[in-house]
Amino acid sequence: MTHRFILSIWLTLLLALAPLAAHAAEGIDVIEASVEATDEGYRLRTEFSLELTRSLEDALLRGVPLYFTTQIEITRPRWYWFDETAVSATRTVRISYNLLTRQYRASVDGNLHRNFAKLEEVLALLRRPSRWMIADLSALKRGELYQVSLQMELDVALLPKPIQVSAISGGDWRLSSGWTRFQYKAEGK
Repeated sequence: MTHRFILSIWLTLLLALAPLAAHAAEGIDVIEASVEATDEGYRLRTEFSLELTRSLEDALLRGVPLYFTTQIEITRPRWYWFDETAVSATRTVRISYNLLTRQYRASVDGNLHRNFAKLEEVLALLRRPSRWMIADLSALKRGELYQVSLQMELDVALLPKPIQVSAISGGDWRLSSGWTRFQYKAEGK
């Protein structure tokens, strides 16, 4: 009797979590991330796996802009106090579709604007962004070990207000990689 009860609870949990596992496949995953020291400063090199849900594609084709925000935080552990935050940076890529020109448009932090003919080309920009300057060389101490935290998500707070209401309650609008963490030993040029 006890085994059947435990088995029924186990099966119920598996069935309840199955939609969540299927939904997690459509989203954002960090494939590769690294910090590189250059002559100008520290750059972030990333590659993401990113697929839009059907709802997001439909909204984009109807003229709703989508905002993808990448956040990075580099901290140095301290034994006597909270970790020291050495670098904290955010980058937002806005993608939109123009119904008249039938072109997609991407802008990075409101500055760099590029037009694309196909959705796949815009998604390639999101999946493999250019190396992003996150800090100057003086931000990190050479030879120190740092904890790097990285995340990319669809920023629903930047969506038009009427859509924010449905986005908060709808699972199709929640795309996030979650926080990816790795260690980096600071180099210097």
